[in-house]
Amino acid sequence: MPYELIICEKPSAAEKVAAALADAKPVKKINRKVPYYELTHGGKDIIVGAAVGHLFGLAEKKKSGWTYPVFEIEWQPTYESDKALAYVEPYVGTLRKLSKGAAHFTVACDYDVEGELIGWNVLRFICNRQEASRMKFSTLTKPDLVEAYERKMAHIDHGQALAGETRHKLDWFYGINLSRALTASIKAANAFKIMSIGRVQGPALKTIVDREREILAFRPVPFWQLLLHAEAQKQAIEALHVKDKFWDEQEATAVHEKVRKEKKAAVHELKRTEFSQQPPFPFDLTTLQTEAYAHLRINPKETLAIAQTLYLAGAISYPRTSSQQLDPKLGFPNILKQLAKQQDYGALCSDLLGRKQLKPNNGKKTDPAHPAIFPTGVAPKGLKERELKLYDLIVRRFLATFADAAQRESLQLTLDVKGELFVAEGKRTLVPGWHLFYRPYVNLKEVTLPALEKGAAVAVKKIEKLTKETQPPKRYTPSSIIRELEKRSLGTKATRADILDTLFRRGYASGQQIQATQLGMQADATLEKHVPEILDEALTRHFEDDMEKIREGKETGDKVLQEARSFLEKVLAKFRKQEQQIGAELLKAVQEAREEERTVGSCQACKEGTLRILRSKKTKKVFIGCDRYPACEATFPLPQNALVKPSEQQCGQCSYPMVMVIRKARRPQVLCINPGCASKKLEQEAEQQAAKLEAGKLEKVCPKCGKDLVLRRSFYGPFIGCSGYPACRHIERLGTPRAPANPAAETAKPAAKKEKKAKAPAAAKA
Repeated sequence: MPYELIICEKPSAAEKVAAALADAKPVKKINRKVPYYELTHGGKDIIVGAAVGHLFGLAEKKKSGWTYPVFEIEWQPTYESDKALAYVEPYVGTLRKLSKGAAHFTVACDYDVEGELIGWNVLRFICNRQEASRMKFSTLTKPDLVEAYERKMAHIDHGQALAGETRHKLDWFYGINLSRALTASIKAANAFKIMSIGRVQGPALKTIVDREREILAFRPVPFWQLLLHAEAQKQAIEALHVKDKFWDEQEATAVHEKVRKEKKAAVHELKRTEFSQQPPFPFDLTTLQTEAYAHLRINPKETLAIAQTLYLAGAISYPRTSSQQLDPKLGFPNILKQLAKQQDYGALCSDLLGRKQLKPNNGKKTDPAHPAIFPTGVAPKGLKERELKLYDLIVRRFLATFADAAQRESLQLTLDVKGELFVAEGKRTLVPGWHLFYRPYVNLKEVTLPALEKGAAVAVKKIEKLTKETQPPKRYTPSSIIRELEKRSLGTKATRADILDTLFRRGYASGQQIQATQLGMQADATLEKHVPEILDEALTRHFEDDMEKIREGKETGDKVLQEARSFLEKVLAKFRKQEQQIGAELLKAVQEAREEERTVGSCQACKEGTLRILRSKKTKKVFIGCDRYPACEATFPLPQNALVKPSEQQCGQCSYPMVMVIRKARRPQVLCINPGCASKKLEQEAEQQAAKLEAGKLEKVCPKCGKDLVLRRSFYGPFIGCSGYPACRHIERLGTPRAPANPAAETAKPAAKKEKKAKAPAAAKA
């Protein structure tokens, strides 16, 4: 019997679609470990199958090694070019099998450029057809999916699909050719280092480097302030001289001498101004990433990943949106009724449902494909801590958009001291309004001032002369750089976090306060000197505008690609003529970066050498050693299951250098390299237990294999481990290490108790 094949983007989405459309329970089938679903909807036989993201990627038609330029490319199954993607092959095979008996096809991938391209490639290269029906939805809830099916489009969004294909080809042209040119220049300098740059990556790097140059070029300018400390009605008051900054110290000193001994001030003026603070706009992806970093310290890339998990669980709408608008057609009352069933939001939802009108405070930004991010009302289950935190942020933001404006008051108190005016400012909330709905994510400083009449006397405690200096521009944070890239129209809402991640992985940038590395600075300087066109953000914006025109049917992909090809051919010809010079300049930066990555600090053993991160030629293990070997044989073990970087910090207890240890899915730790450091010693009870174990007086057996448990030591300190290691990897925590005196060691303390796992278990692999 012929049937309809519905193509979803991921297996979890396919399961949701099948469950929503099935008249009865769908039948789950497995082909080569790949699930698909058979069901009946309105008497019609349907099979729901799934891709697993992009099944096809661009590759050269004929492999040419490291040569450039290359423009002859084609779509190939991703598993053919990357062995790590071998799991994709059964999905391709399963969809090909299912397509053979299908009489009708429907694409139900995410409704955006990437989702449209995934569906179109499945149709073209697996199902051997160009057209299909199209389901369009923003949530994976049953009502939305049923409506999307009943009102599906007669054809796919070809404009969106072509825009997606053109973007992929454009990025391939840029990324492969420019990266090969950079790498070839290093080879021309008789060295090897894979370098990369891309269409958006270049301008993004320049944005970070320009800020770093501003900071390096900054020269602080001294200024002085006069700060008055007073008290009235048992309330402390701090007021700055009305001039604020004195750029002339003699002037500041003269005014200070005039007033510093005064014990009384008179109220010159008290201004009160009430104002309304409107509710926040609904979340678009960029604002969600910004708020998640500000309040939860979740970086933009992880925020998008968590939001995608919540979307696939049916808990929120599609997160890759630029919209700050919510349409009443979404059914606000029903969403609130569902959210009210969740204990944390019941009272807030009841408040909103009791109002005559539900109208969100929509922003100006729109998205043709999806509304702003909102909770569906479906209660999420089995979420991890950070997933729950992000979900809570999204729910409370949604609720806050419907609430009343907050009423606040600003106060300005001016005090007169011998004719010199000092101003104190305060702000307070009179009516919280939407603040009640968005707590605890409302960070507003409340500064109250006493109610004083004009002419009233105020007791002066002291008047200080403060010496300060101007500060350099702040470095970007993971959230502020995302906002900056959006402001400059660089990249898309879905790719900006990945662009930033690439800059970090390539060693061009580092740190939470994002700093351009020496390699990043030199790469930017070299490109700016020899081929500045690569860093031109205006050109990148031009191509972004072209993508939108293709989506709207106002431009063709072939024309845009030909323009890009002509541009790159000219740039690469220019690059090749200067290849050796570019390579020599880049190689110097590469060598300096490698040296910087290896240098840990001064050797405390010989007082003359420098400690470096080294790798044993025999065992291949990483360790720290002195560069004066064999004159100095100081060595320090390192964990082998982690990335270790110099921290440029010294231990507060033993003065040895500290390193940053980065392990997957854990927060970085800054630890002392000295195994005998007091920061790694145990509390008294644990110390006694360790001594007994070492002396064989405390007999403990492994609960897994029955062998003796013994005292073991690692980079993180002592712990209990099975004597049958490595066959048995059972370990136990021996004791709680003392808190290091150096606060740097606390920088990565987990935010919640459930994340506080023993350091020793991870060290067992060392």
